[in-house]
Amino acid sequence: MRTQLFVGVYLIGCLPGGVWAGEPQRPVQRQWEQMVDRAIEFLRQSQAENGSWSSNRNPGITGVVLTGILETGRVSVDDPMVTKAIHYIESLINPEAGHIAGPGARVQLQNYVTSVNVMALRAAGSDKYQAVVKNAAEFLKKLQWDEGEGKTPEDDFYGGAGYDSRSRPDMSNTQFFLEALKAAGVPPDDPAFRKALVFVSRSQNFKSEYNDRPWADKINDGSFIYTPAGGGETKIDNAQQAFPGYGSMTYAGIKSMIYCGVSKDDPRMKKAIEWVQKNYTLDANPGMPKATADRGLYYYYHTFAKALYLLGERVIIDAQGRQHDWRADLIAALAQRQRADGSWANDNDRWMEGDPHLVTGFALMALAYCKPTP
Repeated sequence: MRTQLFVGVYLIGCLPGGVWAGEPQRPVQRQWEQMVDRAIEFLRQSQAENGSWSSNRNPGITGVVLTGILETGRVSVDDPMVTKAIHYIESLINPEAGHIAGPGARVQLQNYVTSVNVMALRAAGSDKYQAVVKNAAEFLKKLQWDEGEGKTPEDDFYGGAGYDSRSRPDMSNTQFFLEALKAAGVPPDDPAFRKALVFVSRSQNFKSEYNDRPWADKINDGSFIYTPAGGGETKIDNAQQAFPGYGSMTYAGIKSMIYCGVSKDDPRMKKAIEWVQKNYTLDANPGMPKATADRGLYYYYHTFAKALYLLGERVIIDAQGRQHDWRADLIAALAQRQRADGSWANDNDRWMEGDPHLVTGFALMALAYCKPTP
């Protein structure tokens, strides 16, 4: 087993697109631009009159799409499509409650929708929304399971975030929660990050001082599961007692640990990186059984890209010693899957990935971290 798993520098909190700076012109640059521009044109043509995308399915989809569009840097905030989308998100601001999930929003949507809309407003880069974003961050912190809900650090709910303050916490909601706090400028020493790390650490298949749950050493491969709450759960069908981890949650776990201040020298991060080395692929959501390998594929792509970007890695060396330029690999994988109209969609509609707006948003979010520098 190689100890030098990656080549690169640990970069945290940088803007997308800066990692390739100083490198020679790459043949993939034009391909990247064409892919992104075709996707944006699809979104321009399919935007609803009120500025949203697929709001009938979930009001948070517009936040995902807008974040992806803006992070690519191919469209300015003054573009009419962007302006309309921002106006739609403005309509979801609830100044009394502090969230950005809409007047009378279903409680079950408040964490996820507020988090992605914080990301979108921060991507827009306007000081106009500073108070809104600050209030949203304070609202989100109230949803975290902690002493306010009668939970102690020994409880497997502790530190996590679910769909709302009454829903069981999970890694998916927690990673968006942490992404929103980071985007909102919440300082890294805020107690919310410390508490979240307790939950994130317990979501890893790794027996250690940070995870003493009964199932933690059943697999012990460093992967992350959906939630440790309620005795543990994975989204891999028919898993019992042991909970296999999978790509989308493992990269979400890596990203979340970075936001919570975990270094690459930490045993938790080393173990997670070992799993990445052994399971490097862009053909499937790794860890998923062959029959459901495409489940959550585009969600996986965006967590994969963001986590490796935050790690500052350009090249991954897999378990066989082969080097992978993950950005070039991801660009190629998305190019192969882009549809004629410029969109992406998953034939497997699990987790709403049959929706081309949501999936195109995820794809653009991923591509933002693969942006070649001229």
